[in-house]
Amino acid sequence: MPRRSGTRRRRATFDLSSHSRLFMRLLSLLAVLALAVPAVAQPALDAEAARAQPLDGGKMWLFEDPPTEYLQETYGFAPDEAWYRRARLASLRMPGCSASFVSPNGLVLTNHHCAQRHIVAVDRGGEGLLDDGFQPETSAEERRVPGLFMDQAVAIDDVTDAMSAAVDAAETDAEREAAFEAAEAAVTARLLAEYGITSPNPDTDDYVVQVVALYDGGKYSAYTFRRYRDVRLAMAPEQALGFFGGDPDNFTYPRYAADFALFRIYGDDGQPLDSPEYFPLSAEGVEAGSLVFVIGNPGSTSRGLTVAELEFLRDAGLAGTYRFIQTREAALRAYLATGMDSDPDVLRSRIFGLSNSRKAYGGRLDGLSDPIIIARRADAERAFRAASPEAAALIDQQAAIQAEKMEMAAAYRAFPTLFNRNYGSALMKRARALAMGDAEAAAAVEASADLLERAYLIAEVDALRRYYQEQDLALPEAIDGPSAEVAADRLLETSMAAMPSADPQEAEYDPAVALVRGLLPEIQAFSSASAGLRAREADVARQLGRVRFATFGNSVPPDATFSLRFTDGVVMGYPYNGTLAPPMTTLYGLFDRYHSFCSSGASDPCEWDLPARWLEAQERMDLSTPVNFTSTSDTIGGNSGSGVVNRDGELVGLNFDRTIEGLVRDYIYAPERGRNVMVDTRLVVEALTNVYGLNGLVTEIRDGTLRP
Repeated sequence: MPRRSGTRRRRATFDLSSHSRLFMRLLSLLAVLALAVPAVAQPALDAEAARAQPLDGGKMWLFEDPPTEYLQETYGFAPDEAWYRRARLASLRMPGCSASFVSPNGLVLTNHHCAQRHIVAVDRGGEGLLDDGFQPETSAEERRVPGLFMDQAVAIDDVTDAMSAAVDAAETDAEREAAFEAAEAAVTARLLAEYGITSPNPDTDDYVVQVVALYDGGKYSAYTFRRYRDVRLAMAPEQALGFFGGDPDNFTYPRYAADFALFRIYGDDGQPLDSPEYFPLSAEGVEAGSLVFVIGNPGSTSRGLTVAELEFLRDAGLAGTYRFIQTREAALRAYLATGMDSDPDVLRSRIFGLSNSRKAYGGRLDGLSDPIIIARRADAERAFRAASPEAAALIDQQAAIQAEKMEMAAAYRAFPTLFNRNYGSALMKRARALAMGDAEAAAAVEASADLLERAYLIAEVDALRRYYQEQDLALPEAIDGPSAEVAADRLLETSMAAMPSADPQEAEYDPAVALVRGLLPEIQAFSSASAGLRAREADVARQLGRVRFATFGNSVPPDATFSLRFTDGVVMGYPYNGTLAPPMTTLYGLFDRYHSFCSSGASDPCEWDLPARWLEAQERMDLSTPVNFTSTSDTIGGNSGSGVVNRDGELVGLNFDRTIEGLVRDYIYAPERGRNVMVDTRLVVEALTNVYGLNGLVTEIRDGTLRP
């Protein structure tokens, strides 16, 4: 990367130049490697804890390739074809989430947080449906959600040969993308012809096809979906119950959230859809030790990354983003506390988004900072090397790429979030425009509130100071001084970029413009170099994924692709925070949270507040009713709203979250570090009955009779 002129302490050098047979095979291979290869983990690490586990790659199983023998050996139960068929057809995918049919009349259950924006969409102005909920007493009152569709996987076809023949012949990323699109279009046309569709249009057709690359292209599956476009909101609790506990409880357990909502799909005749394949309600529910299956559409994971890639993420790739999120959240919280914002609800929503991201990135970083996690991944990588010389060579190539990236670690931490559109200072964005001679762009930059502008600028100056200091380089004059705060305040006082009317002709010697002008060549060089490294990295990862599939087969499931999967798990609590978390929470706990935090005035505003109707219903509710429960199932974002069933295919819950200790699940399935969290269907029935008085819905869920 080119260096700027000016005083430096030293020159920074940047070189830019997974069935059971296979499952048992993996077990055996890991066991042999554990004996044959000495551990490289730190001496303090427990040797057994640092050993790779057979399920480190997870349990997000494919419907088209189920691990029948593994399930039989593990649980003494193997689903038959009828079980899989009903599970597939009863499950649905909606934008960003999962859902499932829970009656033969098109009734659909998902999470409240998946329904949130759709609840807002059917509000007729001033109704306050998000706060007060939506509880129509008849199906005639259900409201159609504009633009919402839900997909049902009616067929899954292996199209590996056709796709590979096209894609593998491509040499560049652009050629590969074009070849994939052309081959997918041919597959789509062939499959949709079976449904009488000759000119596919995903915006209007009742059937659509999606080709998904699994194992980095080692396998391709074509999913044919029946797309339902008449989806109506049938019931939603209040936001206070759907997100009970707010941000403090997010990504935690024990949990007490009524995170559920009901929709209904209607057919072309305008009547409730006939949906014979659905999940009937379990009368008994679950208990500690129960086997459960979560069926839905996990979004994405990165479990195929090499150890070198994980170490780069830990040390550079995630660090800058995490610090960016932290500082912007703090700025918005401080601004909210002033009471000056004209739309505090929107501001709270932005804070929630940042807070959610902070916990997510923090959980990933915490997991990657655990030497046991890295040691387990390293142990598995040694096994992969021993099993395949080709894999060994590719792993070495990936390590070399990561070494090149680490030479630019300071830039990776600083540059990707600089000049951020939503959370960057107006001063720095104007300075960039002025440095590029674009007065119109500079004038178009919208100013933030003064408090936010200063906080954003301090964070940017701090990030740039770190960039120089990490390379032992002298600070540019514009950001020199005892602290980032002092430097930022000086820029706000002296730079013409603090004002929208700055003239590029007069900005030549402006401190902020000069700072950015000196940075632009480095940012451009970094962008070019990092793009090249990304392309090489992706190519090696694609080859490595295929070798992994050829070596281990389906004993290791593919990374999540927001396509239909199922995962097995056992209901159980876990040790946390010096104590134990129970496998289930109850309404006793929900009301205790309210009384402990809200009625005592211990928290204001109170994230555990309850609507009046819930407080009034407390005396007639069975407070021993389970609210949430947790299991060892393997879930990720996208699994929100997934139906949770027992071995008989009966509905016992719906997935809605993970614990913060389990956020490392992006990179490794480590059930000892956390759990997935689910709403118990017994809570749904109790609330519908004794809080909302919607007995018609309860009858429909219990015996399939359409409510009036």
